[in-house]
Amino acid sequence: MSVPSVSFEFFPPKSEVGEVALFDAASRLSSLRPEFVSVTYGAGGSTREPTARAVSELKIKLGLDVAPHLTCADATKEETLEIARDYLNKGVTKLVALRGDSRDGVEGVYTPPVNGFAYASDLVAGLRDLKGLELFVSAYPERHPEAATADSDIQVLKKKQDNGASAAITQFFFNNDDFLRYRDCAAAAGVTIPIIPGIMVPENIKGVQRFAKACGATVPSSLSSRFAGIEDDEETRRLIATHFSIQQCEQLVAAGVKHFHFYTLNRAESAYALCHAIGLREQLVEAA
Repeated sequence: MSVPSVSFEFFPPKSEVGEVALFDAASRLSSLRPEFVSVTYGAGGSTREPTARAVSELKIKLGLDVAPHLTCADATKEETLEIARDYLNKGVTKLVALRGDSRDGVEGVYTPPVNGFAYASDLVAGLRDLKGLELFVSAYPERHPEAATADSDIQVLKKKQDNGASAAITQFFFNNDDFLRYRDCAAAAGVTIPIIPGIMVPENIKGVQRFAKACGATVPSSLSSRFAGIEDDEETRRLIATHFSIQQCEQLVAAGVKHFHFYTLNRAESAYALCHAIGLREQLVEAA
């Protein structure tokens, strides 16, 4: 069985301490030779400049292939395309094209921007005209919280594909059956682009539960109950969470998954361990 490839997600730091943490994490994970790394973009484009700085640091200092998130919320078409053109001029050829949230965050009510791209599928179509870009989009194994039905949500993914998306990265999930069912339904609907599972190690279970509620993901009680009584024991939480995610990834590899996207939260330890567990051992030895 071949060893899967990987990619990692980081977020732009808000302080000098955060910048050091990001660079240290990315430096360690770069030894695993990821296919690319992504950098998130704040609600309403609120981290545009920090995102661009992080992209530059990761690309220039570590030589990583960086895929910045780009959203169309609270921006005109020209403003959005200007950012994409600027990335292209700097040698960035991958983008994660997303609708994004309003400046109120995930709990705010999204309103399509005036003179802007209304949805991610529209953004993908607009970016397609800029030659040389590889476009990643989002996917939701448990359905986007604003989607009317699971079928309509898959049709949105199909439209993103038809408009030029190269691959999709999923929201995190903790029940592999949800991902595998979604992958099969998408294929039946004509989705042929790779659907890459997004994996989050649930070290901070309370934080994960809050985020899951906002984005429509489920944290099963069989997972959350493992952390009862160790709320203040960070090391034990990390061990339990990493063990869970290793099992999750091993099952997905057995089901044919060939690429994983790890949400790192700007920390290397758990993602590093997951990569080792799924077979990225030779690279680890070489990098030592």
